[in-house]
Amino acid sequence: MEYYARAESVAHAPSEARARFIRRTYTHLAFAVLGFLVLEYLLLNLPGVERLVQYLTYSWLLTLALFIGVSWIADRWARSEVSRGLQYVGLALYVVIEAIIFLPLMYVAVFLLDDPTLLPAAAIITGLLFLGLTVVAFTTGVDFSFLRGVLIIGGFVALGLIVASLIFGFTLGVIFSVAMVGLAAGYILYTTSNIIRYYRTDQYVAAALALFASVALMFYYVVRILIAFRR
Repeated sequence: MEYYARAESVAHAPSEARARFIRRTYTHLAFAVLGFLVLEYLLLNLPGVERLVQYLTYSWLLTLALFIGVSWIADRWARSEVSRGLQYVGLALYVVIEAIIFLPLMYVAVFLLDDPTLLPAAAIITGLLFLGLTVVAFTTGVDFSFLRGVLIIGGFVALGLIVASLIFGFTLGVIFSVAMVGLAAGYILYTTSNIIRYYRTDQYVAAALALFASVALMFYYVVRILIAFRR
């Protein structure tokens, strides 16, 4: 516990410690994205992946509940002040659960639409949006922590609509997906602002998880938008 007691918030840390924290955060984010891509590839190439996709699709409400629960646990572990190893377990667990929750959507994009340009296009769009938002957060000097309340309310509203659509059987269309991309953009600004100011210099694993969650959310709904346009 001693090294946690010595850790400073990024805003008050020396420039060298601040730069090291930011470098470690984005390095861990890159590895999380790489791990997600590898896992998704392996899942899509599993024998009998169709049955797994059908199970996840038909039990989507249970899958969503499991995702929320496991995500909460993973985030708690990634913020652990007891063990660095537990932090990495939390990040890895979150990447795994994201790969599973993405599987039905990826299956549609890869096997049902049979459009090899769709996922690369979604990745490029997401990457450019993430880069632009990151530049805005780092260069404007604006503290985006004021977005917290809006993001919490928006997240609960979105979750409520998703659950209602699963229970009552209506479809959430392109407008909802665009709104979710906007929500993800808000999360990226908020998290990046916190990385610049409020995280401790030893919390780079938790910071990487928060960024990965926001990027994954944006990518998911960018893919949904492109699928809707292809159809």
